[in-house]
Amino acid sequence: MPWKEESPMSLRTQFVRLAILPDANLSQLASRFGISRPTAYKWLRRALDGDPVAERSRKPLSSPARTREDVERLILEARERFPAWGGRKLRAYLSRSSPGSALPVPSTITAILRRHGLLSGPKAGMPRDWQRFERPSPNDLWQMDFKGHFGLTDGTRCHPLTVLDDHSRYAVGLVACSDERAETVRAAPTLLFSRHGLPSGMLMDDGPPWGDEGGQPWTRLTAWLIRLGIAVSHGRPYHPQTQGKDERFHRTLNEELLSRHTMTSLADCALRFEEWQQTYNRIRPHESVGMMPPADRYRSSPRSMPDPLPPIAYPEGDEARIVQKTGAISYRNREYRVGKAFFGLPVGLRRTAEGKVVEVRFCAHLLGVLDEASGRVVRTGGDSATD
Repeated sequence: MPWKEESPMSLRTQFVRLAILPDANLSQLASRFGISRPTAYKWLRRALDGDPVAERSRKPLSSPARTREDVERLILEARERFPAWGGRKLRAYLSRSSPGSALPVPSTITAILRRHGLLSGPKAGMPRDWQRFERPSPNDLWQMDFKGHFGLTDGTRCHPLTVLDDHSRYAVGLVACSDERAETVRAAPTLLFSRHGLPSGMLMDDGPPWGDEGGQPWTRLTAWLIRLGIAVSHGRPYHPQTQGKDERFHRTLNEELLSRHTMTSLADCALRFEEWQQTYNRIRPHESVGMMPPADRYRSSPRSMPDPLPPIAYPEGDEARIVQKTGAISYRNREYRVGKAFFGLPVGLRRTAEGKVVEVRFCAHLLGVLDEASGRVVRTGGDSATD
């Protein structure tokens, strides 16, 4: 029909002109104009009431479900303060900082952010090929690692050292280091132990400074940790997911701080690290701990840092041997290599109940067993425990 190519306004005007004629047949006109009879009567009624013929907006006169302007402003102000946070974190944060506000659900907050151009699109989840685990209590295990170093405007580089509590995700330490040498690293946990107490165990990778490039698991640094009564474990080589929580922390650090600021010096890094660490621990909701800030789940360790270190003693029945400069000990007129990490320190030799195997211990930590064939200390898994 030719009128199908005309504008809606023109069609309605023509229909009304014909419909108001004395002998008009509305049913027939509705059929000819391709509209329903109720629509025909609606158009005619509006015309007779003096209303314009143009299409009225279908937008409701009121939007009772729309987020109030003051609440929306609260959401946008929080997003401005924490530009990397999404709907879930913002809602959890606002529910604590602004109690009593009629906050919408996280999906609505996300829609508000997107409507204001603060979200470019949905973010794909990171693939995971490991199984989650979590220690039952704070300080059962700390994960420690270096995040990749980056350049500063004064020409130096920053090597961020991170220490994360496995149970609470509390950032025990975020230290701006100038390098990754053992002397530099040891100063960091010394300060953390004095502030937070000693953890029961620490997990780290097998590279320097807590392991060497040749696969030797023990260094002077890890020997010092063992002497403090801390069980030391290493992640599997080429499997960073073993320290998945600390790796995820590194990504958050990069998204929320490092990618948003250019830092001038190590002193500048230290100040920004301290400020962001406080936000991460005490304000930022963490999805893995029920949208609570990590500080709500963390408690300091009751085990204090000893000063000075206690002497090394072994139970009655153990035979003590001093590790020589070469990393070896002498047992029954034969040398066995224990590791240079223990040079000058005593290790304890203990026969098992069967009497066929001699265990080698440093403090309470089992290093391995003496292997007569190789003249080395071999870990229970069969690998050499020496350098």
